[in-house]
Amino acid sequence: MDDDKKGSMSNRQGPEGNELLPFTVQFLRGRWFQLFASFLIMAGAGATYLFGTYSSEIKTTLGYDQTTINLLGFSKDLGGNIGVLSGLVAEVTPTWFVLLLGAALNFGGYFMIWLAVTEKIPKPKVWQLCIYIIIGANSQNFANTGALVVSVKNFPESRGSLIGLLKGYAGLSGAIVTQIYLAVYGNDSKSLILLIGWLPAAISIVFVYTIRPLRPVKHPYEGRVFHHFLLISIVLAVFLMAIILTEKVITFSKSAYAGVTTVACVLLFAPLFIAIREELLVWKLKKQPIIPPTKTTINTPKGEEDKSKQEAIFDDKSCFLTLCDKPKRGEDYTILQALTSIDMCILFFATFCGLGSSLTAVDNLGQIGESLGYPNKTVTSFVSLVSIWNFLGRVFSGFVSEILIVKYKLPRPLMMAIVLLISCVGYLLVAFPAPGTLYVASIIIGFSFGAQLPLIFAIISELFGLKFFSTLFNCGQMASPLGSYILNVKLTGPLYDREAMKDLTAKGLTRSQVKELTCIGPRCYRLPFIILTSVTFIGALSSLVLVARTRKFYKSDIYKKFKENTDNI
Repeated sequence: MDDDKKGSMSNRQGPEGNELLPFTVQFLRGRWFQLFASFLIMAGAGATYLFGTYSSEIKTTLGYDQTTINLLGFSKDLGGNIGVLSGLVAEVTPTWFVLLLGAALNFGGYFMIWLAVTEKIPKPKVWQLCIYIIIGANSQNFANTGALVVSVKNFPESRGSLIGLLKGYAGLSGAIVTQIYLAVYGNDSKSLILLIGWLPAAISIVFVYTIRPLRPVKHPYEGRVFHHFLLISIVLAVFLMAIILTEKVITFSKSAYAGVTTVACVLLFAPLFIAIREELLVWKLKKQPIIPPTKTTINTPKGEEDKSKQEAIFDDKSCFLTLCDKPKRGEDYTILQALTSIDMCILFFATFCGLGSSLTAVDNLGQIGESLGYPNKTVTSFVSLVSIWNFLGRVFSGFVSEILIVKYKLPRPLMMAIVLLISCVGYLLVAFPAPGTLYVASIIIGFSFGAQLPLIFAIISELFGLKFFSTLFNCGQMASPLGSYILNVKLTGPLYDREAMKDLTAKGLTRSQVKELTCIGPRCYRLPFIILTSVTFIGALSSLVLVARTRKFYKSDIYKKFKENTDNI
């Protein structure tokens, strides 16, 4: 075989024997393997979504009433959404330190909860258990900051689709971890708490040096690659949903759960092959001879030079002196500039209404099913359905909003308003239930809950730039625990307990005569969910205000500067 034929075959095939090691090193240090590792980290970073599964175990073992459980749910939301610490840590430390710190917090928090519910330590006070939950839940912010922020900086032109995929895998994690725990531990919700303590921590430690910022590289078919990732993730979601529905009618053995978990893990690792394929394309293109570009002289207009000088001076100013001298939308805002802008205030309020209501609904889903007379196995299916549709909502909002921006120049906040209006339908189905409607409500609530997060994160990155994105996106989601506290702890919990006390009074019992307060009937959650519907509708209206304010910005090419600063392969 002559040299030309050998060269031709080399271009069509993968690296030759002597090239295998260099290619492997390039792959392990490349963007695509970093993205695959981010998928796995996010797939283990959604333990907060399983609170509805193990909260009943805490309630029964420790003898809490619903108000206390809702307080624990608020603590989980507080820890899961107060990510400013992880953002600030990421600004001054390398990514590996962020991931390691998150792994330590994850294991420490959930391990203490497991010790409490298994009665291996004395019964903790409520405030102590709240701290454990806050610590464990806060760890997911370190995973988000480490994996999500780095990925957005590595793939800035596909951020909508990327955020949707990453947050989608986090939404799927509830169903994935549930199948793993059923295969390993059986139907023991106490062991679930232990699993969500060690598994996410182990994943972060394995990929601790893989997740790091890399200079973006122009890829000829980047959008198509993300659609391939989307297809695999949808297959995984459909498979998990099919298993969840099958579990309703068939009792699985432990070996059957082991088989299901094996298939789920194969689908979870399938993006690795796409990552190898794309890195192989990069490898081949780098080996092609490079034709040097014709040298041209670019004369910078005087106005642009002045602007560059102003930006240099602007960076040297104190952050407090630039509060009234904000840059244009899409430029890099300082942290204080972004937090004091009208756009951020509107987005903060919409997040308060939307995510606050969604978190309240998800946290109470187990008790809602119980109050409507559904068996425990069915209630577990509701929680898993929320996880699946949470994923679909995230990838849908990420990809669809990206299409609306690129093709039709429609503002991303418009998608936010639509999602909030859809969630109102789910809340009304809980407030006025009919036989079987809780299945539909679970799907709508899970879908709308998941769809909000990618939109919020993408909007923040687009309006305020990527320079301080680690801190800003964590600041942006701080509204959700505030909304959860008011709507869940101060509203839903007391109203539920009030209805439960009516049941006790009708039976001639007092609070001291029962271990836990339980309300049965559709009236238990009617008033709270009518209020949640109203609050969410107001949030949708505020999103429309942001649409009007940003319409002109989204009509422009919002990714122009990233296209100019991207390396060719």
